[in-house]
Amino acid sequence: MYNFNYHCPSSLQEAESLYAKSEDPMFLAGGHTLLPTMKQRLNAPTDLIDLAGLTELAGISREGDVLQIGAYTRHADVAASELVQAAIPALAKLARGIGDTQVRNRGTIGGSVANNDPAADYPAALLGLGATVVTTKRAVPADEFFVDMFETVLEEGEIITAVTFPVKGDAEYIKFANPASRYATVGVFINRHNDGVRVAITGAASSVFRCSEYEAALSSSFAESALNGITLRTDNFNEDLHASVDYRAHLCAVIAKRVIASMV
Repeated sequence: MYNFNYHCPSSLQEAESLYAKSEDPMFLAGGHTLLPTMKQRLNAPTDLIDLAGLTELAGISREGDVLQIGAYTRHADVAASELVQAAIPALAKLARGIGDTQVRNRGTIGGSVANNDPAADYPAALLGLGATVVTTKRAVPADEFFVDMFETVLEEGEIITAVTFPVKGDAEYIKFANPASRYATVGVFINRHNDGVRVAITGAASSVFRCSEYEAALSSSFAESALNGITLRTDNFNEDLHASVDYRAHLCAVIAKRVIASMV
């Protein structure tokens, strides 16, 4: 790890000011990707700005049919929240399945969303539920937020402050988890409501994506058989020591059918 300056601001304004004054700064929010890459000298910020002291970024609330989760809310708090369990049980279940106890008690929803790991769980929930990412500059629909592997539309110095989820219909998330990391080899989030069906898939491709083929089929008939014969495009699918492209494509259908079976 290279030398760096460590900062722990007490307000968003101070955090933004520190970022603007630093040569090559990065925000720290959980750190499960950033800190290991720094230890391996793959990332070398001159200044690390820890958001842990910004209490205004943590917390869960509900107003009408909108559930809001602060960006620095930890996975364990989302999983244990009675508000989340009552409004969107699938979201609480998803949070319970992230990593292990240590990860869930340190990692944050904002850090996960900003990082956009291709096998992370939260991005699937955001896309599947049609959430909105609220930042210090704007509000971005999830459909427009995720760009590619570890890439989002966030601009330099822009901080996620909260994520808002519409509460409508029913939803479920199931993943085929890597036994060591608990990351999704493939994870499928399905939300069914009066306006149709949203299907988001993580782990399979270079970034989380909505599966329009599955959405169209399930909007006509919400049954496992509706997915029979559907072939997904796999040109941007991941292939590594854990799973081939073909295996991931096969898992998409298998996991999606398991989600449907649990919802009917």
